[in-house]
Amino acid sequence: MKERGSPYPMTRRLELTPGGPTGRRTLAEEAAAELHELILSGELPSGTALRLEELAKRLDMSQMPIREGLRRMAALGLVEIVPHKGAWVRELSMEDLRDTHQTRLSLETLAVRAAATRFADSDATQARDALAEHVRLSKLGDNIASRQAHTEFHFAIYRAGGSRWLPRAIEPVWQNSERYRFGSRQTKARIEQTRREHQAILDACIAHDEEGAETALRDHLEGAMQRISETMARRSAKP
Repeated sequence: MKERGSPYPMTRRLELTPGGPTGRRTLAEEAAAELHELILSGELPSGTALRLEELAKRLDMSQMPIREGLRRMAALGLVEIVPHKGAWVRELSMEDLRDTHQTRLSLETLAVRAAATRFADSDATQARDALAEHVRLSKLGDNIASRQAHTEFHFAIYRAGGSRWLPRAIEPVWQNSERYRFGSRQTKARIEQTRREHQAILDACIAHDEEGAETALRDHLEGAMQRISETMARRSAKP
């Protein structure tokens, strides 16, 4: 009998993530990868005007791949492009954060319940390995690689549900939510708390416990939402 579970390896990149599924990059994909990291890291803050000439100089590329890279970021919802007016990094706001959070809850609870019904040993191995890497990299302070491992953990679970479209539907809103992680402090206590939250999701999936998986995921997302909201409130209160 063929084992149920995700047909995708843990190293498979997300559909819209710069670099594509194979990891080989064209110039346009390289530009998108650079822009992606600059936006998620906050080096290009929300509201920043994205001028082709300036970006070409900064990334040492011609304007053509930069233009395509911006289109890819617009597809992820990270950049707004208005014809004849230009492009800029989408603004961060409490309204957008709440909208992003509610959309993630709706989609990801569907995905984790589906995963719990058919979770296989291979899925558990992929998710467990990604979680261990996320914890290791978080302790090392490698934010970029840690973020990728965190993404791999969640999507190893979501792909296990067997849906072709649900993980793809989750990705753009996931990428937008990543911009709100600017306030996360990776203390030992925070790393351990996050590890426990992730482990609870994984344990419920391994046990084929749909309700438990949804509850653990909701607790995880609600906790992140509360921490980010508090950070944004403190920032807005500063003179």
